[in-house]
Amino acid sequence: MSETIFKRVEYDLSDLIKDIKLGKIGLPDIQRPFVWKNVKVRDLFDSMYRGYPIGYLLLWENGNEGHKQVGIGEKQVAPNLVIVDGQQRLTSLYAVFTAAQVVRANYAEEHIRIAFNPLEQKFDVASAATRQDRAFIPDISVVWSGSLGLIPLYNRYTEALRETRDLSPEDTKTIENSLSRLHALSSFPLTALQLSADISEEDVAEVFVRINSQGKSLNQADFILTLMSVFWDDGRRLLEAFCRQARIPTTGTPSAYNAFIEPSPDQLLRATVGLAFRRARLSSIYSVLRGKNLETGQFSVEHRERQFELLKDAQERVLNLDNWHGFLRCLQQAGFRTKRMVISNTALIYSYVLYLIGRTEVKVGEQEIRTAIAQWFFMASLTGRYTGSPESAMESDLALLRGVHTPKEFLDTLTNATHVVLTNDFWELTLPNELATSASRSPSLFAFEAALVLLDAPVLFSNTKLREWLDPGVKQPNSLERHHLFPKSHLAGQGFQDRQINQIANYAYVEWQDNRSISNHPPSEYVAAAASKFKDEQVKDMYRLNALPEGWEQMAYDEFLKERRMLMARIIRDGYGRLASGPTTSEPAPLDLASIVVAGESDRVEFKSTLRTNLHTGQRDARMEDAIVRTIAGFLNTNGGTLVVGVADDGNPVGIDVDGFDNEDKMSLHLTNLVNSRIGAKAWATIHANFDHANFDDHDDFRVLVVRCERAPTPAYATVANQQHFFVRTGAATVPLSPDEMVEYIKQRFG
Repeated sequence: MSETIFKRVEYDLSDLIKDIKLGKIGLPDIQRPFVWKNVKVRDLFDSMYRGYPIGYLLLWENGNEGHKQVGIGEKQVAPNLVIVDGQQRLTSLYAVFTAAQVVRANYAEEHIRIAFNPLEQKFDVASAATRQDRAFIPDISVVWSGSLGLIPLYNRYTEALRETRDLSPEDTKTIENSLSRLHALSSFPLTALQLSADISEEDVAEVFVRINSQGKSLNQADFILTLMSVFWDDGRRLLEAFCRQARIPTTGTPSAYNAFIEPSPDQLLRATVGLAFRRARLSSIYSVLRGKNLETGQFSVEHRERQFELLKDAQERVLNLDNWHGFLRCLQQAGFRTKRMVISNTALIYSYVLYLIGRTEVKVGEQEIRTAIAQWFFMASLTGRYTGSPESAMESDLALLRGVHTPKEFLDTLTNATHVVLTNDFWELTLPNELATSASRSPSLFAFEAALVLLDAPVLFSNTKLREWLDPGVKQPNSLERHHLFPKSHLAGQGFQDRQINQIANYAYVEWQDNRSISNHPPSEYVAAAASKFKDEQVKDMYRLNALPEGWEQMAYDEFLKERRMLMARIIRDGYGRLASGPTTSEPAPLDLASIVVAGESDRVEFKSTLRTNLHTGQRDARMEDAIVRTIAGFLNTNGGTLVVGVADDGNPVGIDVDGFDNEDKMSLHLTNLVNSRIGAKAWATIHANFDHANFDDHDDFRVLVVRCERAPTPAYATVANQQHFFVRTGAATVPLSPDEMVEYIKQRFG
């Protein structure tokens, strides 16, 4: 029999409560806050009262100081046992037995009150009704408080109850037995499995996940936050205080409160780690903060202290209110007004990291950094830059800045990276296709709204500006509504389905009273009357800014949608142009190949040593060409990317000479034919074409081939080994999807 990593320990509930009061048992920060509803606490006490088992507890003999306490208040000793599983049950019991407050997920403190009716032996969540009903003890915490003995409690209860009803001898006996039985819950038996102190946090997490399949999977952020509690508890408290402030408006006092995000501690931790260590992946940071030297593998207190100093300095800048609100003004400058328009909090947090690097380290001027980050956030939100593999994308972005030391270098780096994504093909092909959706939370929809704000566009058939209605301070009833330009019932009568009717291209903001007057009339009927209040030039300008084609009210619906998507894409481009110092881009930005290679492979970067030659045999090998085709198809079907041929997986240059082409033109032609025959000629519409679809460049004295792909507007199927496949990028790998996966992916990705 294998040796176990736990032992079984029997407790009375009173012993556990005593140990929590003394601080011997602590709440580890790898667990979630107290999230049970009070009705579940009521059911827990009802089960115990009936003598039902309530499950095992899982404790860990950790011995580390600094773990969170159960409830509020100072404890007498440092905890040597922490709760891994059963925290919600034990916190419920402790809170009710001792009348201690608990901290909810929103950081609010609460006293959980459970009422009890001794006559009916019934528990209930305390309410105004139970407080007014003399048959209930309003808060059972009084039973174990010690301030009132059981006999005085019985006497007080029965005296009060007799004021409203007569009590028979049987009633008084029931009351006496019920109160005694309730009081005896302090001796309720509980079994705990105690994990050995010798096992690691990772092992504890694995045990937790295996025995609690519906529990929260523990991640690296959880463990790093635990380390902060152990080695820098003040920093952890500051982090949580900042998160609390961000949720609560204040009057006259500066705070973190804002209109865009209610950050969680792990989100701000990611910002801190990104700033301190230039890393988005947390996997290695946990070991570093424990004092591990990644080169030698040795742990030391000195190394841990040095890393924590970096963390402390970065967190101070992350939590600085001037920095925080300076960054949030970047979002406002980008046309975003409320958290509803922020579809990715990850994009917000990572943009904040870039702002802090530029502002506090590279010393970019406030106006310049604000414009640059506004452009960046607009781009990241519109393109979903941090949605597929956010850590990989951010690692690549941070790598671009490692050799940047001057404000100009910083601004140029962000501008070039933005222009690489927002190409002519993106604006004219990709974006109109992405607007063909009925999703209520589409990145392109919120980018369109932001563009309307940037262009100071009016509400349709109104003199007021949309930005005036979208500002977070405006909360008026019956004010502004998203209106179906072609009304729902009108289209349904023509046989259109909801998915077609609710296309985002069929919506425009109108004032409430205008929406009522429009009702279910088709645009051919309501437009003339609605537009008659304005001059012809005003109507023309209103239509232009709201992306409405001329004569739209007379168009067939399908034709209208197609035309409006193109115009919406142009409005988004015009809005972005207001942010940029120059044109959005007409040609692909200059390629920074060195930075790409240094950053390494990612979901948007792939290295291949050769196009057709097997380096081991020195012969042409179809498998090499298969790999090229797979990668290009994966980029087209996901978020686009850059393929570099002539560079090995580890980033070392190989060069294109090993492929044996007579010249670069012939290599380019071979690649063109390969893509045309295996993916399709239309694939080149989303591949940048500087030199016949291929760009040759120098890297470390080697000539390499670079293929830059846009995200495709339609699915790209690739023929590999005489079979057709559908490939996507997952991290730094290209993988085929099964038929079922492919159908669902295409439905979500291409509509």
